[in-house]
Amino acid sequence: MSAENNLAVGGVGLPRYEIIRLIGSQYYDGGNIEGGEFSYCRALGRTVDGHFKLDIRFYDPHRKVAVLVETKQKISKRDKKQLFAYVALEQEYQPANKIIAILAGTKDSRIAVWKISGDQEEELDDVKIKSLEEYATYFQERNTNDRNAVLDNTAKLNKILHDNGIDEKLRSQFVGTCMLALKNGLVYKSLLTAQIIAGIKGILESMLGNEPNVDKATKIAVLYSDILQNSKVENLKPKDFSHVLTFIKDNIVPYIDDTSYEGHDILSYFFTTFNKYVGKGNKNQAYTPNHIAHFMCKVAGISRNSRVLDPTCGSGTFLVQAMTQALAKCETDEERKSVRRNQIFGIEVSREAFGLSTTNMLIHGDGNSNIIKASCFDKAEWIHAAKANVILMNPPYNASKAEVDDAYKEEWGKAKTDPTKGLYFVYRVAEMAKSDREIRLVALLPMQCVVGTSGVIQNYKRAMLNNHTLDAVFSMPSEMFYPGANAVVCCLVFKLGTPHNDSEKETFFGYYRDDGFKKRKNIGRVDIKDSWKYIEQEWLSLYEHREKKQGKSLTKKVTADDEWCIEAYLDTDYSQLNEESFEKVMRDYIAFQIQTSDLI
Repeated sequence: MSAENNLAVGGVGLPRYEIIRLIGSQYYDGGNIEGGEFSYCRALGRTVDGHFKLDIRFYDPHRKVAVLVETKQKISKRDKKQLFAYVALEQEYQPANKIIAILAGTKDSRIAVWKISGDQEEELDDVKIKSLEEYATYFQERNTNDRNAVLDNTAKLNKILHDNGIDEKLRSQFVGTCMLALKNGLVYKSLLTAQIIAGIKGILESMLGNEPNVDKATKIAVLYSDILQNSKVENLKPKDFSHVLTFIKDNIVPYIDDTSYEGHDILSYFFTTFNKYVGKGNKNQAYTPNHIAHFMCKVAGISRNSRVLDPTCGSGTFLVQAMTQALAKCETDEERKSVRRNQIFGIEVSREAFGLSTTNMLIHGDGNSNIIKASCFDKAEWIHAAKANVILMNPPYNASKAEVDDAYKEEWGKAKTDPTKGLYFVYRVAEMAKSDREIRLVALLPMQCVVGTSGVIQNYKRAMLNNHTLDAVFSMPSEMFYPGANAVVCCLVFKLGTPHNDSEKETFFGYYRDDGFKKRKNIGRVDIKDSWKYIEQEWLSLYEHREKKQGKSLTKKVTADDEWCIEAYLDTDYSQLNEESFEKVMRDYIAFQIQTSDLI
């Protein structure tokens, strides 16, 4: 094909020189050109029958990656045969090369991309031309995400930390900080403890950079002063510190692929294990499980254009999930850069949890620039300026008066903790964020919020419906937070800005109690039969199609005077009743009674 041909991407003609610029002119191989094309005859020094003149070739000798581009007016099946004739010649020319082979249509805006390494061939889902650096990452070796291996090895690590005097509440952040440093080249063997700590601090400072919207001083203070300058850490013997780091490097890091788009809240793995050993008074934390956060992000419809806010972000579970799901839908480095720097927003008032979220996001490639340490009630302007179109929340269920704004304190009454069990947090954030744009708010709240039909809970249920639409309510697994807070919760979906009564849709209700996870000693809840991905697909499909399924889902018009849970409206299938189901209902009822009492 001639050099004048244009490549249409996204409906816009792209000149040949622009293809070269996008993939990288520094890698463009113009050394063997015949009529503007790469000649394998000349490259191999022999005669080649059939196809031997490739349109455009790029080569990186350091990574040993070649990108072969063949343009056609309209891509057809026979064009792959021609392209792979060039692949075979490339493999003869440079046998060690890893190859990206591209067919590009000049009329219909289509491209087809293959990744070839040795005899392994894989067709990719790419729809845009990328840089050679991006293509090279396709061949990088990655760790394997293995939740069970991480949790099992973390249980072993817990004993090592216990034997070395590292307090339970310090362990999650300490291990996360060490892992972050190890993944970024920490040198520690044969060094003194003070030298190791200095090395970790240097890595943290370098990773946080000097961007103007990064509260670097606060982040460094939390990670350095609270963790690395803790007396228990400073007093570690060098050989013991080295032993801890080596165990993390050999037994934790290989089982976490932070470059994948699965979006694991890595520090919640550590929390799940270490939390079993803290005192009962410190177990009232409800860190959202990774798979539930993944489901909620899917419900929220995360895309590469999403601007996501978590105003009570804790360890950063929602932010990690939202960022990785958005990144998975990006096509270019520019889009990924925008997601990380401009589209993820978090607020956390707790110093300890703020440190966890900062570390978590650093592990996943920064993205922490817009996470601030503050109370969401003090950041109305900041929340409005974020222009979020997705809000994800798991607010505190037992907040004290000191944690809320003055306006709410007057309605508090005599309750020791928040009488709305977190509903007030959701209401205030919804009011601060609402605008003319469409915003979806997805929140986890205790059962007593959705079943309450009197007092302050009903007041805020009514306030929410006056301004916003209750789109869906899912009843979630009763032991979801094990081994953390013992809370029975529902997931509520609101569409902000449209009064509930103005919506023509009925509210969707789902009975999503069984997620396939079971409790396992020293590990937590585990997807023992690998059934979650199928369960999640069913949950999402039922919601998306607003399908009515006996015992699982229904739709209904509700008001603030009604209970917002499917259990209130399900028809009982008496044919399924047995002793086991009766025992399960009783256990759920007792758990609910505990949660709605003043015992917690």
